Amino acid sequence: MLGGWIMLASCLLAATTPRADGRERISIVGSSTVFPFTTIVAERFGRGGPWRTPVVESTGTGAGFKLFCRGIGLDTPDINDASRPMTDGERQGCAQHGVTGILALRIGYDGIVVASSRRATHFDLSRTQLYEAVARKVVFNGQLIDNPYHRWSDIEPRLPNRRISILGPAPNHGTRDTFVALVMTAACESLPQIKALSREAQALACQAIREDGAWTDMPGDYSLLVERLAADPAAVGIFPLASLDQNRDRIQAARIDGVAPTSATVATWAYPMSRPIFVYLKTAHVGAIPGLLEFLDEFVSERAAGREGYLVEKGLTPLPKPWLDLERAKLERLHSRRR
Repeated sequence: MLGGWIMLASCLLAATTPRADGRERISIVGSSTVFPFTTIVAERFGRGGPWRTPVVESTGTGAGFKLFCRGIGLDTPDINDASRPMTDGERQGCAQHGVTGILALRIGYDGIVVASSRRATHFDLSRTQLYEAVARKVVFNGQLIDNPYHRWSDIEPRLPNRRISILGPAPNHGTRDTFVALVMTAACESLPQIKALSREAQALACQAIREDGAWTDMPGDYSLLVERLAADPAAVGIFPLASLDQNRDRIQAARIDGVAPTSATVATWAYPMSRPIFVYLKTAHVGAIPGLLEFLDEFVSERAAGREGYLVEKGLTPLPKPWLDLERAKLERLHSRRR
């Protein structure tokens, strides 16, 4: 009988604890926005110490959390990159599969830009105009109807007289979720006609993106999106500021509500589509996967994420030093528990 209990306990332990001798590389999934930064840190980490270079996959924030929350063990990721905070629903999904120890590290800021080819006529937008361009349903003559706008000038005569063609993030990407929250919901919920609707109708009005061809879902390969914009002056694209900074010779960004997207306006939240970006750690894997805390130490180090860090050179908008110190303190507490 005792032997049976010992065997059962061993099986449960094996199901809930990854073994270091089974996987020597850190496994990272998640945001395509954070992916370039994580890849740079992973390459430096692999070259500069005794650990192997982590495996980094760009799955999108939402898809990454699904993989991250499948459970604890060698076949699940250690870290999820995220371009938005984890939702309550995602946290509950993690808990249902035994993933309860989760550490969120904020690594910096990013802005969502609306960009077009430098060959195209430059124009600026308000969030309300952007909402009217992308929403499935809009308020028109006091009624909530299917989006009737097909050219930018239909929304506002001073905007270009060209078709609305928007290349935007697919639903599995955190950039899509953040865009919906910061642009669509923010603009939509201020309308008196929307306030009178039921919650379900409000969600449809404020969160559903049109499906009539004016919006095209794009994968997380932002280099592909830049190529599409450069080739099609009629299109505009929605993607992270870092991708704009690497391609300003080919594409240009619209001001949103009168503010241009720059590292300075993102860092001060003056730009209305600013957001923090994160990495999420599965703490049950600490001590079982070699180099896990040390990798994150490098990620939030001064040489990487500090004001003069190598990630800033690649487009990361850094946290103020006192805030970055708070993220480092979270890791130090984990180190202390292992000593």
